[in-house]
Amino acid sequence: MNHPPEPEPRPTVRILHLEDSRVDHALVKFALQRSQFACELTLVDTIEDFQRELEAGACDIVLADYHLPGFTGMDAWQLSRDLRPDTPFVILSGAIGEAAAVEALHAGVSDYLLKDNMQRLAHVIERAIEVSQTRRAKARADAELAESRQRLGELAEHLQTSIEQERADIAREIHDDIGGALAAVKLDLAWVGRRAEDPEMKRHVATAMEMLQHALGASQRIMLNLRPPILDQGLVAAVLWLAANFERRTGLSVLVRRSAENIDVPRDVQLVAYRTAQEALTNVSKHAQARAVQIDLSDREGVLTLEVTDNGQGMGPNALRKAKSFGLLGLRERAAKVDGWLDISSSPRGTSVILSVPLAGSGMQTDANQNKEDAHDPGHFV
Repeated sequence: MNHPPEPEPRPTVRILHLEDSRVDHALVKFALQRSQFACELTLVDTIEDFQRELEAGACDIVLADYHLPGFTGMDAWQLSRDLRPDTPFVILSGAIGEAAAVEALHAGVSDYLLKDNMQRLAHVIERAIEVSQTRRAKARADAELAESRQRLGELAEHLQTSIEQERADIAREIHDDIGGALAAVKLDLAWVGRRAEDPEMKRHVATAMEMLQHALGASQRIMLNLRPPILDQGLVAAVLWLAANFERRTGLSVLVRRSAENIDVPRDVQLVAYRTAQEALTNVSKHAQARAVQIDLSDREGVLTLEVTDNGQGMGPNALRKAKSFGLLGLRERAAKVDGWLDISSSPRGTSVILSVPLAGSGMQTDANQNKEDAHDPGHFV
């Protein structure tokens, strides 16, 4: 016959009892014994002894009278909170008003109990310890989660930095190696074409020249998408170039408006803004089914704001929660790394992606700057 497993014995609870009455201390001990509560009681009756025991750290819970010679239970609670903030603290008093009890609980005391209700003491102590353990576990979990998020953010920043460096390296190799080799082949084909007399050979040379020109254009386009040199001319010029290039590729009209002809921002902020505009335009071309796009770029009131708005079909409510929605999620990580934030709003009338980055040391812009608009106006936003 199988016998049910015996329950594991409860660990002994170390109780620091702050009480000036030996009779009340004996009643506490008796009440806990009757409840078969495994504990070790340490009695102290002065604030100096109480502090010494707290500093020794040999207690799991504090049980304190409210009225003590020369100080109160709340004075003891303040000391306990300073020295042992994670140790639960229960007030056990013969006379504590409702207002004082409520104030004690609001201050952070775990619980309180009247001495004429001593049969509930073991339950109150167990509950206070359980709540304290739950809070400590939650605090540890929150700290671990915060650390994990920080490490993920650092990893994302490292990956983005590596990606940008790799893009620059690849663009340089395309320009120096592939572009140079294609240009040399083009010169050789041109030389052959000038000396060829056979019509069939000339036709083949002409076809090869067309394909070669296509390859040169493709390599140039890839190189510019990887790391456009126009970034060196500033954020406004880069966004204008990006909008014009997008317009040529898609046929959609793009209106770019800016608060100034030149918006001076740190290099990392410039790159985040450029990649945000690039990703937003890529999503417009792939998903929006829009007729027009508007880009607003501003550094008013000391905040860089980039807003890309389309008049397409909008995004579904779960679009950003899809497993492969890494583009805009990655932009949020990028924005956070420059102390900015990314807002995305969408409706059946279109989608708006807004990047905001505070600019340290920037002042208010003049009214003249506020009224400036872009001369690049290939179409009207409708």
